[in-house]
Amino acid sequence: MDKKSIIGIVLIFAILVVFSLINQPSKEEVEAAKQRRDSIAQIEAQKALELQKLQNEQQTMQNAALQADTAVQNQIMQEKMQQLGAFGSATIGNEEFSTLENNQVKITFSNKGGRIYSVELKDYQTHDSLPLILFEGDETLFGLNFFAQNRSITTDELFFEQVGGTRDIVVNGPDVPKGDEGRQKFNKENPGGEESVTFRLEVAPGNFIEYVYTLAYNSFIVDFDVNMQGMDNYISRNQSYLNFTWAFDVPRQEHYSRFGEDRYTYITYKFFEDETDNLDKNKSDEEDLTTRVKWIGFKQLFFSSTLIANESFPNAQVRQEKFKYEDNTEYLGNFRADIAVPFNGTQNENIGMQFYFGPNHYQTLKQYGHDMERQIDLGYAIVRPVNRYVIIPVFNWLRRSIDNFGIIILLLTLMIKVVLFPFTYKSYMSQAKMRALKPEVDEINAKFPGQEKAMEKQQATMALYRKAGVNPMGGCLPMVLQMPILFAMFFFFPTSIELRGESFLWAKDLSTYDSILSWDFTIPLIGNFMGNHLSLFTILMTITTIISTKLSQSATSTQGMPGMKTMMYMMPVMFFFLLNSYPSGLSYYYFLANLITIGQTYLIRSFVDEDKIRAQLQANKKKPAKKPSNFQKRLEEMAKQRGVQTPKKK
Repeated sequence: MDKKSIIGIVLIFAILVVFSLINQPSKEEVEAAKQRRDSIAQIEAQKALELQKLQNEQQTMQNAALQADTAVQNQIMQEKMQQLGAFGSATIGNEEFSTLENNQVKITFSNKGGRIYSVELKDYQTHDSLPLILFEGDETLFGLNFFAQNRSITTDELFFEQVGGTRDIVVNGPDVPKGDEGRQKFNKENPGGEESVTFRLEVAPGNFIEYVYTLAYNSFIVDFDVNMQGMDNYISRNQSYLNFTWAFDVPRQEHYSRFGEDRYTYITYKFFEDETDNLDKNKSDEEDLTTRVKWIGFKQLFFSSTLIANESFPNAQVRQEKFKYEDNTEYLGNFRADIAVPFNGTQNENIGMQFYFGPNHYQTLKQYGHDMERQIDLGYAIVRPVNRYVIIPVFNWLRRSIDNFGIIILLLTLMIKVVLFPFTYKSYMSQAKMRALKPEVDEINAKFPGQEKAMEKQQATMALYRKAGVNPMGGCLPMVLQMPILFAMFFFFPTSIELRGESFLWAKDLSTYDSILSWDFTIPLIGNFMGNHLSLFTILMTITTIISTKLSQSATSTQGMPGMKTMMYMMPVMFFFLLNSYPSGLSYYYFLANLITIGQTYLIRSFVDEDKIRAQLQANKKKPAKKPSNFQKRLEEMAKQRGVQTPKKK
């Protein structure tokens, strides 16, 4: 280090020393700083003392409040004990939830009432892609009502304890192929697991009411057993029945349509070893079921919640309150059932029941017996067998190998039309023969003008048909055969859950209407029927129906019936306003049926020679007259009773 560096370092050190001496506080400043520190310490000590005092006061208040709460709780407990007797202690508790689920359903339970709080169907969603919940909420009523120690007890207000402690239970099993969901046959051949959840309301050691819920894999059935032990010491012995109340608000699941979900939501029930019945489909209703009942179903369009007795329910009262969409867009209505369950007053009792939570699928419901499938509206008695024994089996057979429901409906329509084709051909031939006789019929109409000679005109016309060998009723047979099928389809498509959510062409869901244009206002008069939209399949159905009607009109004569022709053209228009809000699958079927009918008409016309038919009829007229038919005999007898002289045979 050189001399200059050393001098620099020394100068810097000297400057630092001088600077520190100059800035050293005076004695007065040191004393002032000490006083400030002492003041701060004193203030902090005072704050700590006040904080401690405040904490002590809060603790005292909390203790007082706790003592007051304890006193209040004790008072409430005493009041509940006086009000509910031995059941009073069960009124205090915290609500907790647990679940039991398999591959099909997820059931949520509440320890308050030990009840089913909600049910979710796992393979389905609402129309707006939300989880499909059959019911849920605190408004759900579920529990026993009875008199014990001269007090009215309602178990859904009491807290149960879950036995076992496992909150969320999953029932496992093998993979289930499509189409075998919930099928008992598959479950027998491929058994899965089974689990139970138990809730117990213990009144005293060894004396309790117990709800046991059991769910098997790949099943929509939940076994529900009510076990009572030692309750004969509490429940009044003069009771031969206990009342079980089940009620909930029914949530909307489908896209709104006047002829959709609202129309098919109502309570159904089956009398023990007797017929099924239901409350009014269109309005609020109630009924006292005074004889034994096998099951009670809270039914929606595509899903049901059904309570089934192992034996039977002695009697029940059912009630439905239906909501209008304009008043409530969230719920369809409220369903309630007050059901009598037997009580023998013994030491140990068991009441066995089952719940069905699942789809309104015909084969799924039918497998359980007890006419469960009758919850699906398949139409009037005359058309129900057509759906049961023809349409549904063929539909299911096609479904096994085809996934596209538009193609399934097409093939189903073709099969029906092929089966009916011989009768259609016979009908066309009958109409061709009547057209060939039209000149003679016109002569008869001119000979007997006016209504005063209507019977003579009819007699002469029938004589002409008989002589020519024409059966005027021959064209009616295909219509008679087709009418049950047409009506069967009218009930099948709106209630077929298979179509739910299935798309085809522009129709996003074949179970509801296929709107291509909609508006926000209601058209007076017709708006109540057609809604505020236009459905394309319904438009196509109407157009093809008019074309088919025109072809039919050209093949028959409507003389003598002035308004018939106009009415035949008005009918398709009237059906348009009605079917515009029906499922697009139904309109699509009618559209296909019309197209095939039009094609069959042109096909038959191409190889039927009407001139040859007329020549044959003229030849028949020269043959000896046939004996009058029974129909002709009845007409002649009616004419004689009215004093009309029948025309003499030539």
